[in-house]
Amino acid sequence: MTGYTMLRNGGVGNGGQPWVLRWSSRIRLTWLSFTLFIILVFFPLIAHYYLTTIDDADDAGKRIFGPRTGNELCEVKHVQDLCRIRESVSEELLQLEAKRQELNSEIAKLNLKIEACKKSIENAKQDLLQLKNVISQTEHSYKELMAQNQPKLSLPIRLLPDKDDATFPLPKSNRNCRLHNCFDYSRCPLTSGFPVYVYNSDDYPFGSSLDPLIKQAFEATVRTNVYVTENANIACVYIILVGEMQEPVMPKPTELEQQLHSLPYWRTDGHNHLIINLSRKSETQNFIYNISTGRAMIAQSTFYDAQYRPGFDIVVSPLVHAMSEPNFLEIPPQVPVKRKYLFSFQGEKIESLRSSLQEVRSFEEEIEGNAPADYDDRIITTLKAVQDSKLDFVLVEFTCKNQPKASLPTEWALCGEREDRLELLKLSTFALIITPGDTHLVISAGCTMRLFEALEVGAIPVVLGEQVQLPYNDVIRWNEAALIIPKPRITEVHFLLRSISDNDLLAMRRQGRFLWETYFSTSDNVFSTVLAIIRTRIQIPAAPIREEPAVEIPHRSGKAAGTDPNMADNGDLDLGPVETEPPYASPKYLRNFTLTAMDIYRNWNSAPGPFHLFPYTPFDPVLPSEAKFLGSGTGFRPIGGGAGGSGKEFQAALGGNVPREQFTVVMLTYEREEVLMNSLERLNGLPYLNKVVVVWNSPKLPSEDLLWPDIGVPIMVVRTEKNSLNNRFLPWDEIDTEAILSIDDDAHLRHDEIMFGFRVWREARDRIVGFPGRYHAWDIPHQSWLYNSNYSCELSMVLTGAAFFHKYYAYLYSYVMPQAIRDMVDEYINCEDIAMNFLVSHLTRKPPIKVTSRWTFRCPGCPQALSHDDSHFHERHKCINFFVKVYGYMPLLYTQFRVDSVLFKTRLPHDKTKCFKFI
Repeated sequence: MTGYTMLRNGGVGNGGQPWVLRWSSRIRLTWLSFTLFIILVFFPLIAHYYLTTIDDADDAGKRIFGPRTGNELCEVKHVQDLCRIRESVSEELLQLEAKRQELNSEIAKLNLKIEACKKSIENAKQDLLQLKNVISQTEHSYKELMAQNQPKLSLPIRLLPDKDDATFPLPKSNRNCRLHNCFDYSRCPLTSGFPVYVYNSDDYPFGSSLDPLIKQAFEATVRTNVYVTENANIACVYIILVGEMQEPVMPKPTELEQQLHSLPYWRTDGHNHLIINLSRKSETQNFIYNISTGRAMIAQSTFYDAQYRPGFDIVVSPLVHAMSEPNFLEIPPQVPVKRKYLFSFQGEKIESLRSSLQEVRSFEEEIEGNAPADYDDRIITTLKAVQDSKLDFVLVEFTCKNQPKASLPTEWALCGEREDRLELLKLSTFALIITPGDTHLVISAGCTMRLFEALEVGAIPVVLGEQVQLPYNDVIRWNEAALIIPKPRITEVHFLLRSISDNDLLAMRRQGRFLWETYFSTSDNVFSTVLAIIRTRIQIPAAPIREEPAVEIPHRSGKAAGTDPNMADNGDLDLGPVETEPPYASPKYLRNFTLTAMDIYRNWNSAPGPFHLFPYTPFDPVLPSEAKFLGSGTGFRPIGGGAGGSGKEFQAALGGNVPREQFTVVMLTYEREEVLMNSLERLNGLPYLNKVVVVWNSPKLPSEDLLWPDIGVPIMVVRTEKNSLNNRFLPWDEIDTEAILSIDDDAHLRHDEIMFGFRVWREARDRIVGFPGRYHAWDIPHQSWLYNSNYSCELSMVLTGAAFFHKYYAYLYSYVMPQAIRDMVDEYINCEDIAMNFLVSHLTRKPPIKVTSRWTFRCPGCPQALSHDDSHFHERHKCINFFVKVYGYMPLLYTQFRVDSVLFKTRLPHDKTKCFKFI
């Protein structure tokens, strides 16, 4: 028990056993360490020796672990490849490392530049902000100066007189009535718009006596006229139709006078009233002669000198085509100039002047101041002598084969039916019109009927009697369309007619055709002309012609358009500085209320040439309402009333006479989206461009996912009512510029070519200025006109697939040009460009202008257009011949003139400075 305890405690006891235990424990640890040393040291040595001994064997093929030389290692083929790969990879790694270091250095430099640019941008922003502040302050200062030097102008307040306004004193005699003493200007302010109130004739007893055709035609015209109002309280002029009346039911003069004076707005004296007595027949009587009309104006075809008040009353033309439009195909052509008969006359005088005066006086007595002698006997004798001389073919008949039409005393009555008279006039170069022998009869319905028929078929009127008052004589230059000869010169008439040249004859015939189409042909023209004369006399501006409302097709834009290097290449053209303006509209209506008498006269009569569709220049600041409008009675004021003409040199006005001016691209397309998008992208960055109007001519809308390019200006996609090539020339209200560039969706033009064409147009604003030229030719075997697109040294047309023209012509093409031409364009889906060239050449008597030497402008690779159809040229031949029939002559003119840049193909020394002077 005690020993166990001592051993357990490691203490001393029982003879010293603990030290034995400690020694044995140390021996075991030493042995274990020695064993591990032997294993870790000697075993690897033995293994190394063994392996070395095996590798030193004589058989070299049995070497496994021995080292090999470099040459032996590379003898293995795949190892050689690996060596090469290792070497190339090593070289590439070295190169990449060098590049990485180089790029790192460049990145560091660029970071420095970015920091510098950021600082520059901040500085530029500060400078821009300062400039904006300066501009704002300058504009504010400018407005203050303008306010100090120019008074503020606003439209005058319109003061309407009461319904029963006080009358002002009558002149001593109704014969002395003029606008200043018989017209109330207070009812017609400049800003009134010229409202006209038309009485309903059916509300009055005399309405049942009116000719049904005239009344129906008059009512139809009134319904479509823009000046007519139903509010009589604001009206400027009041109109009542009193004729033509039918004989059996015609009221007595006293009854008619009483009915006129009882009109609700007559106001005791009839001021600001217009009494219209239209004549459809040559025998219309002047029943208003014995009626007191007070201060009312009278418009009719028959006047006595005691009744007619110059500058107040109006001589109107007869209303022959009451409810029908004239058929242009039945009107004879204006060529050949000379016809079978030099002149012709048919008529019979029912009562001579001598019998009406109940005495016979000689010419000597007339010279002494007595009653006028009857020249008609001398006229008859002279004309028969000319006919008998057979020097020229003439036809004069002084006795009707059938019963002559009823006429006034001393008036030459018409013979036969209207169709027979027209057939004779178609064979006559001149048509004699002998005025009544009674000089107190200043105009009669028979004379106006002869004048109407002569102008209709192209016989030049020869009026014998200078005292006559022809229709609308105070606003029409009749000497440009007719010969007015005093009766005492009857013996010289034959000589005078033979001495007129062919050019003058054709000019007078064309002007006569224009007058007939504009003022005589339809009831709408007659009524519109009467209103235009009154409105112009009291100096009220015309109502603006309507524009075509553009129905926009929604589309997505945002696709950034690239810059085609071919578009920016100027080739041989160096155009100098360009305008880098934001979209800028042409100025509108600058001189509406500042017309002078000279302006009015010039606008009526001073057209560039006597053959215009309108009797004024297309580019006058304001165009009054004497213009012809087949569908409306409005005046015409185009969108841009800016300055026109030739104007300043290029350095002062950038190629025109308007310092800042842009153009609108009108592009017609039909279901060719890819071609259209490419064409729009080519317009990116084009100088002078204001807007692009895409006329979508297809009933199928564009694809919804179509992304339209962003070219820096608005793109307006317009939807049309039908597929028609006439849509190309509609005067869309979205066109804010005077200049229009009509371009096909597959036309390929460089920017410099477009810019040059625009600058040339600014110097010739009344012309078509474009690129592809064509010409017409006479086909002798078939006796017809041909359309030709071959290369030639002359041209007469410029195709509107790439051409500039004034927006003025868009109004004329769409609203004024004969509808038969537009109908043919729709029938053939062709010829709209030919129609526009006909129209402009007819108006200006000038050929178009071709710019640059290129002849074709189609984009490469585009799908074929309508012009590639086999029937294309055949249809264009037909169009030209049809248009000639409508116009009555060939209006196209040849030219060998082409415009190029001043420095085109000019070799300049390098030390010379290029000038930028343009024609």
